[in-house]
Amino acid sequence: MDNTPLHIRAYDPSSDGDIAAVTAIYGHHVLHGLASFETEPPTQDDMASRFAALTHGDFPVFVAEREGNIIGYAYAGPHKSRYGYRFTVEDSVYVAPDAMRGGVGKALLSAVITASRERGYRQMMAVIGGPVAGSLALHQSLGFRMIGEAKEVGYKFDKWLDVAFMQLALQE
Repeated sequence: MDNTPLHIRAYDPSSDGDIAAVTAIYGHHVLHGLASFETEPPTQDDMASRFAALTHGDFPVFVAEREGNIIGYAYAGPHKSRYGYRFTVEDSVYVAPDAMRGGVGKALLSAVITASRERGYRQMMAVIGGPVAGSLALHQSLGFRMIGEAKEVGYKFDKWLDVAFMQLALQE
């Protein structure tokens, strides 16, 4: 585990460095992982557009930095587009491959949970592709509970993949 200080901060939509790093991290997971069912990495412009929608909607978006390098990001975005779901968010957490299993994801997701509570959201959903064991453990460690699993709903790397659903109550 790297003992260099970790800094969690709000994503800066005006910083080319933020979006370049976020795009690279996500692109790696698209090409090599099961967390995302995308098969082609989005461009930097695509990611900038996605993140602009999140920040414009006042959703919490954070990056993790170590020694000036962005090594992960996380956000809460809309769970569903229909108005009745407006108090429920869905989280996403991605960490650079060389920084995984070092507490970065937990620090990022903790910040997203806190900011979501402060914004008055009631529930947070996690939709975990694969399902990736590390992501399941991360969410469970922060109080999420398993609420179900959809079998063979995604197809990537020549195999059928399941999706796990976890939920965290943000308000009493």
